Amino acid sequence: MRIYLTVVDDTPEALSALRFAARRAVRTNGGVEILALLPPQEFIPFGGVQATMEEEQRQHAEGLVARAAGTLLEESGVRPSLTVRSGDGPKVIREMIAANPQIAALVLGAAAGGAPGALVSHFAAEAGTLPVPLMIVPGGLEMDAIDRVS
Repeated sequence: MRIYLTVVDDTPEALSALRFAARRAVRTNGGVEILALLPPQEFIPFGGVQATMEEEQRQHAEGLVARAAGTLLEESGVRPSLTVRSGDGPKVIREMIAANPQIAALVLGAAAGGAPGALVSHFAAEAGTLPVPLMIVPGGLEMDAIDRVS
C-alpha cells in the first residue's frame, strides 16, 4: 500500500498538507501516516518538572494527532496510522521513511507567508537525497484548490 507521510502541528499549513495527503491516498488506494513531533527537551535539573513538561507536550501532540485523524476519517474515509515521536524532526522523519518501505511520499505544508517552515526548508534543500518524493503544499491554497490538484 502506498503511504503518504505528513507531519501535524498547530499551523494551518499542516492541515493543508494533511488534506492533500488524504486526497492522494483516496485516489491511489493508499494510506496516510500522521506524525506529531515532540521537540527534544533541554535538560532541567529538577526531574519532576521536566517529566511534567514532557508529559504535557506529549498530551498536546496526541490531541493534535487525534483531531487530525478524526478530521481525516470524517472527510475522506481514510483511517490513518498515528505516530508521536520526540527528537530532531528531520532525523525522526528519515528514520520513519527508512523503516517503512510503503511510505511513498513525504507531504509537508509551506507557510502562506514568510519563511516556509523549518521542515520544508530542511527537506527542500535536501530533496535530492530523499528516497521518496517530497510534496510541498502551499499554505495559502484554498481547500477546493487542494482537492483539485490532489
